Amino acid sequence: MRFNNILRSTASAAVVGVVAFGFAGAASAQEGPTTVDDIIVTAQKREQSLQDVPIVVTTLSQEALDGAGVRDIKDLQILTPGMTVTSTQSEASTTARIRGVGTVGDNPGLESSVGVVIDGVYRSRNGVGFGDLGELSRIEVLKGPQGTLFGKNTSAGVINIITEAPSFTPGFDAEATYGNFGAWGVAGSVTGPISDQIAGRLYVAKRERDGFYDVITGAGPRQEKDDQNQDFWTARGQLLILPSDNASIRLIADYSKRDEYCCVSTQLRTGPTYNAIRAVGGDQQAPASGFGKLPFSRTAYANRSTGQTMEDMGFSAEANIDIPSWDATLTSISSWRSWEGINGMDLDYTTADLLYRVDDGNYGFKLDNLTQEFRLAGATDGLDWLVGAFFTKEDIGRADSYHYGAGYTPYLSLLLSSQLNAANPAFPVSPNDIGCFSRPAQTAPGLAGCLATGGMTPSGPTAATGPGFGVGEGVRDRYSQRTESFALFTNNTVHLTDQFDLTLGLRYTQDHKRLLAIQDNVGTNGAACGGTLANAAAIQGLFGAATGSRLIGNICLPWANPQFDNRRLSEENTGGEFTGTIKASYRFNDSVMAYGSYAHGYKSFGYNLDRVQNGVTPTASLYFPAETVDSYELGLKNTLFDRTVLLNVTYFHQKFEDFQLNTFLGTAFVVESIPELKSQGVDADFVWFTPVEGLSFNGGVTYTDTKYGDFVAADLTNPGNFPQLSLLPGARASFAPEWSATGSVAFDRSIGAGLKVGFNLSAKYTTEYNTGSDLLPFKMQEDMTLLNGRITLGTEDERWALDVWAQNLTDEEYVQVAINAPLQGSAFQSTVQPNGTFFNPALDTQTYNAFLGQPRTYGATLRVRY
Repeated sequence: MRFNNILRSTASAAVVGVVAFGFAGAASAQEGPTTVDDIIVTAQKREQSLQDVPIVVTTLSQEALDGAGVRDIKDLQILTPGMTVTSTQSEASTTARIRGVGTVGDNPGLESSVGVVIDGVYRSRNGVGFGDLGELSRIEVLKGPQGTLFGKNTSAGVINIITEAPSFTPGFDAEATYGNFGAWGVAGSVTGPISDQIAGRLYVAKRERDGFYDVITGAGPRQEKDDQNQDFWTARGQLLILPSDNASIRLIADYSKRDEYCCVSTQLRTGPTYNAIRAVGGDQQAPASGFGKLPFSRTAYANRSTGQTMEDMGFSAEANIDIPSWDATLTSISSWRSWEGINGMDLDYTTADLLYRVDDGNYGFKLDNLTQEFRLAGATDGLDWLVGAFFTKEDIGRADSYHYGAGYTPYLSLLLSSQLNAANPAFPVSPNDIGCFSRPAQTAPGLAGCLATGGMTPSGPTAATGPGFGVGEGVRDRYSQRTESFALFTNNTVHLTDQFDLTLGLRYTQDHKRLLAIQDNVGTNGAACGGTLANAAAIQGLFGAATGSRLIGNICLPWANPQFDNRRLSEENTGGEFTGTIKASYRFNDSVMAYGSYAHGYKSFGYNLDRVQNGVTPTASLYFPAETVDSYELGLKNTLFDRTVLLNVTYFHQKFEDFQLNTFLGTAFVVESIPELKSQGVDADFVWFTPVEGLSFNGGVTYTDTKYGDFVAADLTNPGNFPQLSLLPGARASFAPEWSATGSVAFDRSIGAGLKVGFNLSAKYTTEYNTGSDLLPFKMQEDMTLLNGRITLGTEDERWALDVWAQNLTDEEYVQVAINAPLQGSAFQSTVQPNGTFFNPALDTQTYNAFLGQPRTYGATLRVRY
């Protein structure tokens, strides 16, 4: 029997085996836990006590999530040591990292290192899991490779999200929120029986907020004066069907729509290209003395719109059928999901009209996904066994577009002529030089004469008669990728003695991926580069091979290169990998368990859905290889002081091979396989249910030493990428702070007259870390502490409650991700520098921008329940 009689009489179906820190998922009014034994997880796809699971799991209850103000994946990091979540040029580019390992999310061809699973359904990109998660039961963060049970692309870990299920007890919840930045939101849910065998739940929410940035728009045409606002609504409907005593079916349908503008960035350091920006009518933060670091500012510059629309919808069906004769349960989870995001973008992050994308549907991506999983799990006195199969079909469509502004041609001319002027003052700084390089049948003497006049000669052999870059749309690319993946898996725990367990897991995954792409220039785009390429001999004859090639490369950037015009690509690959785990655990007594484990993980190969070139030649293939990881852990789980204190400590050592680094080279995002990345350290978790009624503490500490192995250019898929990656060999990886620590205190106490009061304080401390994949020094984030707080007054029966809350209470100023501003200087040189890399601080002319962390937000939320 599936406890269906219990399900019909409890507040929620999630009560059965879905408890975290002892708070039942659908019955938040239930009594809290008094011992560690109440903490139940499903990290091994079966219900177990946390202290019996030989895995590092951070479990977060509904109460802990509410107390810390967690509504989406990004909020989650304040409760999870060793985890960071960031976003960049759109909220679709949300990336989670665990133990310093993750994947930048700007390239949809690249799958995630940290898997996101919501109600048993895998989300293949972190960004498509971003958004209001609705009514949460609990969240489990599993650290380290989890490929045996959760599949490919979980090489760094899994975020397992469980939401509220329907209840057979009628109930209604509603809330209204108001906060600073003009924030307001309303949400409500209703649940109850539809018949004796069917219960339903419906959740609906609408939230709006002004942006966190003030935007200077210059001459426009952008109208919005702020950025990174919030404007979305979401709905989620569920049915729980109990057709018999041995079966249950849970159906979920959801829909979300966002219509916002995001994301601008601000200058961290303005370089010498500032004068050229100003010369073409633009503006940005003025440089600091000596081109040093600028004061923290939430003022951004953008003359083009950053409109962002997203639509996310899906359906899932989970069926569980008990087979009493086998003492087993058959589980089927089917899902269909569709996600689409469209963006506008000011690509230069200034008010100069240089390069931009329009939110007209020609920039964005769409993802459609079907999944099917079957599991059969059972138990005997000496064996817990599980076998399963998984299939997915995924279609990705990416559209890319570039538009030239009126300032692009003169700005690029100013950049090139200023470089030439620094070497030879006979060549003046001029906005008219592009036509000198692209003039048909140019000669070295003619080029020299043209540049010497700043391209101002009206006619004759030194006139700048070559084409520039036409204003308007110049690029319209389309990418289509289909993935079909199939896996068979098993996970079994043998109880060798009452104290000693051995777990063996094995999975085989086979992936087939096909890419079709059309890269196309629009109108006359490519003419300036084409003319320049035709004059390569004259340019290199005048300036030499090195300088000449650099000048040609600056004119022939990927979006301007005629070799991409009407270029068709077709690639197809099949690959497979065995992954698995072996775990041994020994329980010394009821309070102490030690374990050791080995796991092998796999992240699928893929295609770089972007224009990629080596020098000025398009790369023949967009393929990048699979990533693998071998992980070792030694842990000790302690349940102390009459089972009111949890203290778990784990040492981990992970070695990644062909680590898929997605890095921005200043002109395009490129996936490069780094030969080796090692992550080792210690995770510790602590929970204390104090003797004081309603008072509890929990926290954690993670120490990580995550570093790249040594490598040289020849070790890379594209050796030409090495100069921009030359700071990586032997260095600490980005987003990998050496220490991170979390802590929270929760208190809830009756004060008489039918009222109770509570408060929650959550904090996270991280040491310094680099926020750029190329590890440039200007991208360092100093050590910081984030603090969230909440005070609650309400009735003991929870009919109503008023929360006063604040996120980032101390208004910590910090950077999410720092980037190299496109077309604004260079950090890396063309030759090896005295320090053995291609970076020389004294020669760094790069302007650096940053996507900032959220400022202090505060407000009040009124909640009612019936």
